[in-house]
Amino acid sequence: MRITELAAQRVAIWGFGREGRAAIHALRKRLPALTLALYCSASEAAQAQAFDAALRIYPHEPDAVALSAYDIVIKSPGISAYKPAIITAQAQGTRFTSGTALWFAENPQARVVAVTGTKGKSTTTALLAHLARAQGVRTALAGNIGLPLLELLDQQADLWAIELSSFQTGEAGPLELGVITSLYEEHLDWHGSRERYVADKLKLADKAHRLLVNAQQPPLLEKTVQHPQRLLFGQTEGWHVADDAIRRGEQSVFPLQHMSVPGLHNALNACAALAALEAMGIDAVAAAQGLASFRPLPHRLQPLGERDGLQWINDSISTTPQATLAALESLHDRQVTVIVGGHDRGLDWTPFVDAVRSRKALRIVAQGANGPRIAAALRAAKSDVPLGDVDHLADAIEMARTITPQGGTVLLSPGAPSFDQFHDYAERGRRFAALAGFDEQAIAGIEGLGIG
Repeated sequence: MRITELAAQRVAIWGFGREGRAAIHALRKRLPALTLALYCSASEAAQAQAFDAALRIYPHEPDAVALSAYDIVIKSPGISAYKPAIITAQAQGTRFTSGTALWFAENPQARVVAVTGTKGKSTTTALLAHLARAQGVRTALAGNIGLPLLELLDQQADLWAIELSSFQTGEAGPLELGVITSLYEEHLDWHGSRERYVADKLKLADKAHRLLVNAQQPPLLEKTVQHPQRLLFGQTEGWHVADDAIRRGEQSVFPLQHMSVPGLHNALNACAALAALEAMGIDAVAAAQGLASFRPLPHRLQPLGERDGLQWINDSISTTPQATLAALESLHDRQVTVIVGGHDRGLDWTPFVDAVRSRKALRIVAQGANGPRIAAALRAAKSDVPLGDVDHLADAIEMARTITPQGGTVLLSPGAPSFDQFHDYAERGRRFAALAGFDEQAIAGIEGLGIG
C-alpha cells in the first residue's frame, strides 16, 4: 500500500510513540489535506495535540466498533495484531498497515538486509551498518533498533540495514537478504502462543530473496530448509568462530581478543554481519577489521565502568533466560553477581537453573515479579550458588554491592521484561546505571542511526 492510496480514505493512527509520530509526519508531508484520527493514551493527548493541532484525538484504546469506522488503520508495532478488536474490524473490512509496510511500499528498489531473531538482531544490524560504512558504502541503520523507517522516507542509501522485530516481519515487502540470528521463546503475550511467535518470525523467509540463518540452531535449520536461496553462518565452511578467532572457512580473519563486544554470542553476531556483507557483494574479510572499533549498543552487555571497586555491566535488553546464560558465558572467567528477574511471562527457567546450579564464582540476586519463582526453582534444585531474593531493582543493586568481592562484576541481565517496575528495558538500564553511580544519560544513545 502506497501512501498516495490513503488519499480520500478514512484513516486512523493507533499509537503515539515514535512510530506513530513518524507516520503522522509522513502522511502530512505527502497528503497534507488528509483528515487523521489518533488513538493514544490519556496522558499523551495534550502532547499529541501540540504535535499536530489538526489531529482528531481519542485518548483511549479503540474497540472493534471504533476501528470498523475506518478504511485504514496505521498501527504501531507494540500493539498486537491478534487483539480481538483488530480481528473483528478486519472482518468488517478495515485494513491495517504500519510505518514499516508503508516504507517498503515506497522503496521497492532499495537494497535491504533485514535482520530478525530472538536475540542478536540489534547488534548484528548495527555491526552490519558499521562494517559496511568502514568499506565506504553509504548505509542506513534503521527499524526496530530505534529509528522508524518513515523518518527516512525520502532519503537514499546504497544499503539498508534494517532490524525487524517479530511484530514487524510480516509487514516487510520483498527484500534482497533476510537474516535470522536465533529463535527462542519470547513475546508470547503479543503473539498468543510459541507456535505463532515462531511463525511470525519466519515470515521474513517469505519476503527474502536470499535467507541467511544460524547453522548452530537445528530447529531454525529445519524450519528454513525449503528456502531456495538459503545461506548459513556459524559453520566451518563459511563464517564461524573457532580457535579464539572469527574465521572464513580455514582462514583466520579476526582475533576474538580484539572484539569490542564480549562473548561468543557476539562473535557469532559478527559472523552473521560479515556473511551478510559478503552476500551483498562487499569485501567482508577487509571489513572485519572494523570489529575493533564498533561501539557496544546501550543495554546489551554494555560495560559501564568501575565503581566501589566493582565492574558494572548493563545487559537490560536481556528478556529471556537464554540471553542471561549467554551473558554469563561471556564473563565465564570473572567473579560475577548477576541480577535476574522482572515481569513474569511464564517462561521456563529450568534450563537456566540446570546450567548455573553448580557454577563457581557466581552469585545470583533475584528480584521483580518473577524473582520469587526463579529463587524457588534454584532452591528446589539444591543449587550451590549463593542466592539473594529481594523485591525491587534498587534492593538488588544494594545487595549485589554488598556480596560481590572486590574486583568482581555486577551484571544486570534480567532474563525478563521490565514492565513490572519500568516502562521498558531502556528505562531499567538507565536506572541501573544511575543507582550504580554512573551518568544514565551518557549511556543512552545508539551510535550510527540514520544514514552514513
